[in-house]
Parts: sequence; structure tokens; C-alpha cells
Amino acid sequence: MGHLITVATSLNQWALDFEGNLERILQSIRIAKERGATLRVGPELEITGYGCLDHFLEGDTTLHSWEVLAKILESGDTDDILCDIGMPVVHKNVIYNCRVIIYNHKILHIRPKMWMANNGNYRELRYFTPWSKHRQVEDHYLPRFIHAVTGQTKVPFGDAVVSTVDTCIGVELCEELFTPASPHILMGLDGVEIFTNSSGSHHELRKLYTRVELIKEATLKLGGIYLYANQQGCDGDRLYYDGCAMIAVNGKIVAQGSQFSLNDVEVVTATVDLEDVRSHRAISSRSMQAAGAERYHRIEVDFALSGGKFDSVRDLDDIILHDWQLRYHTPEEEIALGPACWLWDYLRRSRTQGYFVPLSGGIDSCATAVIVFSMCRLVAEAAQRKDQQVISDARRIAGLPEDSDYVPSDAREFCNRVFHTCYMGTENSSTETRGRAKELAEAIGSYHTDLNMDTVVTAVRNLFAMVTGTKPRFRVHGGTSAENLALQNIQARLRMVIAYLFAQLLPWVRGRNGGLLVLGSANVDESLRGYLTKYDCSSADINPIGAISKTDLKKFIAYAEGAFELPVLNHFLNATPTAELEPITETYVQADEADMGMTYDELSVFGRLRKVDKCGPYSMFTKLVHQWGSVLSPTQIADKVKLFFFEYARNRHKMTTLTPSYHAEQYSPDDNRFDLRQFLYPSRFPWQFKKIDAVAASLPDRSRMSAAEAKQKMA
Repeated sequence: MGHLITVATSLNQWALDFEGNLERILQSIRIAKERGATLRVGPELEITGYGCLDHFLEGDTTLHSWEVLAKILESGDTDDILCDIGMPVVHKNVIYNCRVIIYNHKILHIRPKMWMANNGNYRELRYFTPWSKHRQVEDHYLPRFIHAVTGQTKVPFGDAVVSTVDTCIGVELCEELFTPASPHILMGLDGVEIFTNSSGSHHELRKLYTRVELIKEATLKLGGIYLYANQQGCDGDRLYYDGCAMIAVNGKIVAQGSQFSLNDVEVVTATVDLEDVRSHRAISSRSMQAAGAERYHRIEVDFALSGGKFDSVRDLDDIILHDWQLRYHTPEEEIALGPACWLWDYLRRSRTQGYFVPLSGGIDSCATAVIVFSMCRLVAEAAQRKDQQVISDARRIAGLPEDSDYVPSDAREFCNRVFHTCYMGTENSSTETRGRAKELAEAIGSYHTDLNMDTVVTAVRNLFAMVTGTKPRFRVHGGTSAENLALQNIQARLRMVIAYLFAQLLPWVRGRNGGLLVLGSANVDESLRGYLTKYDCSSADINPIGAISKTDLKKFIAYAEGAFELPVLNHFLNATPTAELEPITETYVQADEADMGMTYDELSVFGRLRKVDKCGPYSMFTKLVHQWGSVLSPTQIADKVKLFFFEYARNRHKMTTLTPSYHAEQYSPDDNRFDLRQFLYPSRFPWQFKKIDAVAASLPDRSRMSAAEAKQKMA
């Protein structure tokens, strides 16, 4: 007979929302029991929410975690089911990231995390200390109010495993799966057959494949059952945790949850047979290694995971999954779904009345608007499934009373209630961009306004002339570079001021209360290059595309044209990217790539080499000589690398005020969490650039390709 096991609960937790987090945990346990499960595993730090950051250093956070755990222990929901719960625990005045194993109103074991995530978006060593006493267990003395519930004074704390009547269970926490010496190897050699992994893993484009392969590899050679739980949703910061709870057996995935969802609770179940693990392990070399393995302390519990009853053989056949087809989203689908779910969480939890976007008629603000429309589509789909939580949130956001019978079943209609767009034109704007903005707004249903802001721009320009006695001119009218840049920045910054004015007052104009959140539309490549005005319309409340490349955004728009039935998007794909901040003449039309001195494809390459491959100017040059050597001469490559680092360095200060963005790309330049670098540089890099020039001059020119071939290769 198989063993019905609940992997993972993907929970949409919210940092410091102890009451809401408690209810979602209990609901997941109830669902698990209804399905006949005897083991329930939740995501990392599920009681507090993963993203508490420096709040983990506060004693209140630990106190409230114990109070929530007391409620879980007191509830009848945890009777006759082994539960793995995540929370911070202070042991001997040291804060640990822990899993608490409970059964029938008792705490069996507290297992602290041993290897910490401490790079990229993660700073666990700032809050927690890793448990360094491998295979050692100490007594942990419980708070008095926990003693009143369980009757226990102390419980085992440390690196141990839980032994049931029929099997042995070992705990692995998130990062421990990604380390070279993962704990599951040694636990498996000592007879552990079931591994639980509670995770707080965030979404990044194209990242899921790596996670799935690691989970499969964990039991492919070793044998065993691997239960992976992950948080899902925005818990209060830049990250979207992308769920995808999984069960793997002997290197094969047998169950998989959704990666993107509006559900607050999702439980994944599968029936697995321990005999499959035992037969898989019947290999001589594995047996020899296991015979000499060091022993783990075993915490025994008089309970068997197996022995569940099924209504019929047909029911059992329906549950056992032999050939599970893994689901991967394309990057275009990930852009459509991840930021949209993040925006929904942010909107419903911030208790605001919708979003506002300045539509420029370009592809970036277009992508932002289409992502909001994707959010509205997801809400409509959830409402059609009668998801009462989504329907209730939608009514409140739309300004309707709780007893309203409104159901957001049409995406365009709901979009009109919560999404507001505005085209802010000047004398430098074209009829084409104005027309595209209007067509897009009509296609997705947003509440759209259109204005000319020339009077405001002229007023600021005249104010300067009145005070200084000089009137700045654009370059095409004979002005200097300083005048030209200042006049562009006036327009960009005034758009930010007008955006916030409209965001605060448009609900009032429509007879509603509250305000709107302003969305930014600067992509990751523009931010990396610093091709934006500080405090312009890129300054907003949040930015769903701030860590997505221009190249990926264009692919997303091409995908959405068909998937969302928006033929208007084709007009955006064929338009030349332009800021439209300078006058258009017969001989000059402002274009982004010409202004930047580099293409968006080149920026993506520079960004990955700088951040992911950790290259400085010289090492980036040497790599690109090999990568682009058949396209460009060494001196041309040197010029491009030097220009990038010069512009990056002198604009780095803009990243200190960058709008908080949905994290989606490994080379995000976000100064506040992810990309920790200084913002005052020796921007001409004299030592580095001299070395690049010297090497470039000594190398042969191998470039032989045509311009078209070169562009394709460099992308």
C-alpha cells in the first residue's frame, strides 16, 4: 500500500501578518487532512512571512511566532498529522531560522537551518546564525505559555531526524538544497527515506528549470521521496515567490503545483510507495557507503505515515501519478503572470483603489499596461471559478460595499474600474505615439485621459528666463548640450508631478474615495545605463518591468498580441524607441539607441557580464574580444566597453532612488537590495581603460561579418 503524502503547501504569506498567516497555515493543514495526508510541509518562515528583513532582529517577531504556534498546537486541525512549520527561534540568545515538527499537540523537534542564503536578494546572515553543530542535538527550553499547551518543558533542538513507525524523515531548508554538500546526501545514507524542503525561493526569468533539476538530482542517485514546499506571492517587498510545490520520487517529479496563482493556499498531494525507495537503493556501491555512514540522532514518534484507507481501487488509481508531465512557462508567459500576480498582491494589501500609468506610446509603458491587463484577466478567471477571496478583494478595490453582488467576470470592465492611464503630450510629441496610447487604452479598457502640458513646461522655462535673463534653447535651435538636457529634464520631471496629481484625484473625479498607485516603466537596460531622468516619470510607487530587459519586453508584447487578442500591440513592436523630449525636424528624430550610444541587446550583454559574471572593465573587454571578435575590431570593442562603464559609473547615483521594481533578472542594477555597489566612481577608470587600450592595440582585427550578421551575433 502506498503512503499518501502532502508535500507542500504553497502559501501566500505576508510579512508580519501573523493573524492572516495563521489562518492560511491552518487552512492548508485542513486541506491536507481532507485528502488523507499524514504529513504536511509548509514554506520557509511561514508563520512570520519570509521577507521580514530587519524585523527578525526584534524580540516581538519571535514572541508573536510562538504565540501563533501555540494557536496551531491548540487547534484540533493538527490531530493525527505530522506537521512541519517554519518560524524564527531564539536558542541560547542566538536567532535561528527553524522548522518546528509537531504532532498531536506536542513539539517533537526544532531543526535550525545550517546553510544560509546570503547573496543576491538574500541577507540571511544579517538576521540568523547557521547551526554549525552537525549531527548534534541540545535541549531547548520552551516559553511558559507553550508549556501550558503541550506540557513540555524542553524539546530537542539541532541536527536530527524524525523516526516514525514505518519510515524516517529528514529536514532540508531551501539553500541547503543548492549547496555542494547538501544534508540530504548524508541523511539518505543513514536511512532517511523522506526529505522535506521548505523554501522561500523567488521568481526569476528562466530560473525554475534549475530548481527542478536540483530537486530531481537530490534523489536520482540517492533514492528517496523529496517534498518541496515554497511560498507563493508578494509578501511585502520586490520579490515574487513562485510556488511550484513539488514531490519527487527517485529522481522523477510525480506532482507539481502552480508557479503563478492568485490563490492564498495551494496544497499538492501524491501517493508514493516507500518500497519504491527501498528497491531503488538496493545497489552495492550505495550500500557500502551507507554501511559506513555516520549516525544521525533519531527522534522517535509512535505514528505511521502509511495505513491510510481509500474508498476504492479507482480512488487509489486516480491519486497515484506515474508519468507526470512537468510544466514550464516560457519567459513571455512568466512576464505575463509573475508581475501580474505581484501587482494584485500589492494592490489588495496596500488597500488602494487601483493603478495609474503615464502612457507614452512606447513599448515600455505599453508593457506595463499590458501586465496590469494581465492582472485583470487573472482576476476575472478567478472570479469565474468563484474564488470568494478574489471576488471580495475586487469589490473592495472597486469601491463597492461588501454586500454588493458585483463579480469581476470581464477583464476589460474590471480594468476600467482599477486602471487609469494618461498620455502627457508636449509640442515634441508625435501624433503616432498619442494615437497608439489611445488605441491601447481602448483595447484593454483602462480609464484614459489625454493632455498637453506645454503651458506648464513653458511656465517653468519662462520662470528661469525671468530670474536669469537668459532663455535656454534646444540643440536643434542652436542651444548647448547643457541647455538641451535641461529642457528635456523639465518635461520628464513635470510628468512625474502631473502623474501623482492625477493619481490622487482621478478616483475623486469618478466619485470614489482613496487614491491610486503610480507605476513606473523604466526597463532594466535603461536603468543600468542610467538612461533616465532622476525623479522623472520613472519615479513611481512600484515598477513591474524594472528588472526586465528591452529584448524580453518586446518578446512579451509579441506574445500578448495573440494570447490576449490585442492586435494594437503590433504597432508598438514596429515603433522606434524614443523619449520624444526634443523637437522633431526634417533631419532629426530623437531615438533611444542613438542617444545612448549602444543598443539594448548590447546593454543586456554588458549587464550580465558586469553582474552575473562579476566582470570589471578589463575582464569584460577580454571576454568580448572572444565573443565579438569576428564582428568588431579590438579597438571598437574597447570603445564600447569604455563607453558603457563611463555611462554606468556617472549615472550610478540614479540607482539610489530607483523605483522599487519586481525582481526578474539576474543583472538588475537595483541599489537598494540586489546590486550592492558604490554610487561615486572614478568614472573614467584611468588604470583600467589604459590597460584595455594597450591590449586592444596589440590584437589583430578578426572582424569580417556584414552589419546584419554582426547585429545578430552580438544579440
